[in-house]
Amino acid sequence: MVVCGDDGLALRLASELRDVYRQRVVLVAPGDGTEETERSAVLSRAARLLRRADGTVTGTSPHPRDVVSASPAEAALLRAGVDRAAALALLYEDDETNLRAALAARRLNPGLRLVVRMYNRKLGQHLEELLDQAALLTAPGTDRAVLDASTTVLSDADTAAPALAATAVAGTSKVVQADGVLLRAAERAPHGPDEVPDPGLCTLALLSSTTTDPAGAEGSESSGPQGPLLLPDDRAVARASGRGSVVLETVRYAGPSLSARRLARRGAPLRELFSSRLRWALAGIVVSVLALTTAAALLTDADPVHAAYLTLLDLFSINDPAVDGPATRQILQLLSGLVGLALLPLLVAGALEALGTFRAAGALRRPPRGLSGHVVLLGLGKVGSRVLARLRELDIPVVCVEEDPDARGIPLARGLGIPVVLGDVTEEGVLEATKIHRAHALLALTSSDTTNLEAVLYARTVKPDLRVALRLYDDDFATVVHRTLRTAHPEALTRSRSVSHLAAPAFAGAMMGRQILGAIPVERKVLLFAALLVAGHPQFEGRTVADAFRPGSWRVLALDTAAPTIRRPDLASSHRAGEEPQLLWDLHPGYVLRPEDRVVIAATRRGLAELRGTPPEQVMAGPG
Repeated sequence: MVVCGDDGLALRLASELRDVYRQRVVLVAPGDGTEETERSAVLSRAARLLRRADGTVTGTSPHPRDVVSASPAEAALLRAGVDRAAALALLYEDDETNLRAALAARRLNPGLRLVVRMYNRKLGQHLEELLDQAALLTAPGTDRAVLDASTTVLSDADTAAPALAATAVAGTSKVVQADGVLLRAAERAPHGPDEVPDPGLCTLALLSSTTTDPAGAEGSESSGPQGPLLLPDDRAVARASGRGSVVLETVRYAGPSLSARRLARRGAPLRELFSSRLRWALAGIVVSVLALTTAAALLTDADPVHAAYLTLLDLFSINDPAVDGPATRQILQLLSGLVGLALLPLLVAGALEALGTFRAAGALRRPPRGLSGHVVLLGLGKVGSRVLARLRELDIPVVCVEEDPDARGIPLARGLGIPVVLGDVTEEGVLEATKIHRAHALLALTSSDTTNLEAVLYARTVKPDLRVALRLYDDDFATVVHRTLRTAHPEALTRSRSVSHLAAPAFAGAMMGRQILGAIPVERKVLLFAALLVAGHPQFEGRTVADAFRPGSWRVLALDTAAPTIRRPDLASSHRAGEEPQLLWDLHPGYVLRPEDRVVIAATRRGLAELRGTPPEQVMAGPG
């Protein structure tokens, strides 16, 4: 396995591949001769992640190789062994760098499994099709399922957004998104002997009995038979009195929400366009025209239509003076001119006010009065804009704060009608403008650790019980901040999140050739969620859902009900407008799985390796 990248995601992915999947990893890190200090730092961090003398690495060198290169050029890829590798991950922040490297890698090794990080969704789709076609030309008889796994384009922002959104809604990042449904792993307290535990959609794990024991080893192999039990059957759950459990359930927002009418609001309503000033001016003109037309028709014996015509001309002062006309006509003309002089300024002012309201409808909205129970989102960059879209899909009221008026997420917020406060969140009055004292949660997702921390600390002084989640890059700093905030505010929920930590499991699963929908840690073990075809898996094909369940290894959770020709290729992505859910979660235990079926399973690492065709005895011991 070869991992190329220039930030923490590459190091996270390398650690995930090594610790969870027990793969040999070559890390290509940036650096050049003029940046010796940076290169040494990168290699030092890589060494801490990859060079653990535990006997799992073989070869001429006791440690995996590191390749230092300023860019993923063809020479650097060759030194990393891409021409012989099984999979390559390109994780640079620049989309163009990943694009060039992917084309070069496909040329060096047509059968290479590629996982490419790309923020631009449209470009990613085109790149995936292009690279798949290149692989198909090299091997014309390639199976379609294998071809779909040969190139995977992912976005760390898209992958981490569901977990960050769930943190604001449900207070946990142990979530999985499948077919537009957000699922979370919720911990349940131990139940008594006569109590029936709520299984949710299903019970994922039984927690170890040593979790709260200071002398015990939390969730480790030394916990013995009382350690965490993944994917237990119903009998094991019934016997597990006194042990906590982890169940799967859907994430739902229980706080106040805006009405559908307010959420769907796009432009200025007619009530604001036709202000009271404009309405009074129009009403005055209509009444004046009717009154003067009636008087002219009665006093001059003119036709009513002709009288109305003359009245309008006089009202707008565009008629010829009635010098030679009768006195009655002259008096009516003077009255019409005076009324027009009084009403026309009001009409012009109202029209200008309506024009300003119409133009302001396309600008950023301010937080409405009386707003409460909302989520305050700080930062509308790559990650913030994705989280905003996810929160909007859940119909959660959001107020955004962004310092840069040209940030990526500003057009999205304007199009969705989301209130945005422009300004530096560290300045006085900015957070107050978001109605932070009545907010449900705060998501601090700017690119600055100090800004996120300062905003969270100030928000806690305004509302001590506010649920907060902040994005921090440095892991050690995040640990210290989390512990300090949790100690200072024990009754409030505090979460510190790293985007690379949330996104790494999906990238690792793609490198292993699976569509991994997510990974949920259970103490010191890992439970993986994957989508796979029943065909080619004798453990599922022709068996009922109940018979296909293997406790401790895998469990079928959902069935894709769509026909194979119209299935969504990526179940982890959000729904497009008008799309209906395809997954059926309430499966009958007696349903017989067919070869053309696609299912969503929960599996341990060893179970997933066995389904992939690797005998379990060849899977090296490790967590999960």
